[in-house]
Parts: sequence; structure tokens; C-alpha cells
Amino acid sequence: MGERTMTAHFNHTIIASTDPAEMAGFYRDLLEADDAPSWGPFVNIVIGGGVLLQFAAPPTEFPPQHYAYLLDDEHFDRAHARITESGRAHWADPQRSRPGEINHEHGGRGVYLLDPSGHYLELITRPYL
Repeated sequence: MGERTMTAHFNHTIIASTDPAEMAGFYRDLLEADDAPSWGPFVNIVIGGGVLLQFAAPPTEFPPQHYAYLLDDEHFDRAHARITESGRAHWADPQRSRPGEINHEHGGRGVYLLDPSGHYLELITRPYL
């Protein structure tokens, strides 16, 4: 089997939100994202690579999801400072057994926190692969 070129790229996702505007603001500040035009039930922002994050309130309850974002070291420092300055709970591990810490996994740094709708966020400075 020969080497092939990967042509699929991640474009957008809808993140279930208890308050879409609050969620968009939270992610915009933490991820240093840009505003994007919003329509219908969606409040939209754009992150690196032109990926659209759409926040909307679904008509039913939703389970928490896990979203991981790769940041460079300087952005991680700024995000971690925002997290700690705001007093937001955060952990070095997904089990939440190391509160107030960061990890040094995969040759980088990482931190876990909950967003305003209860989703699990992971901020990392090095990819797993």
C-alpha cells in the first residue's frame, strides 16, 4: 500500500451549551479566538486553521464532552494565568486528583478544566502523536 495524501481536515463542531453567548466568550478569551458571524441558534468563533466552534443550546440535557486544544507555550502560559487568576478549578490529570497543578506529559505541559457548561477541556503544548 503506497503513501497517500490526507485530504480531510477538521472544519467545525457544535458544542452544546447552557448559555451559548457565555460559552463563546469563555472560549474566545481562553483560546484567543476570533469572533465569527453567528446565525440561527449558533454563536460562533474561529480558532487556528479556520476551525469554526459553534455554541448552541440543545432542546435536551446533554452529557459532558471532552475537547482538547493544542496551544504553543506562550499561549499556554497566558491561558493558565487566566485560569488561575479567575480562581477556576483546574487539574493536572483527567481524574481530577491533582488540583491546582499542571502536568508535563508527552514532552510538554497540560491542564484540565471544566467550561461553563460542564464540558472537560484539556489544554496541551505538545500533541500526543
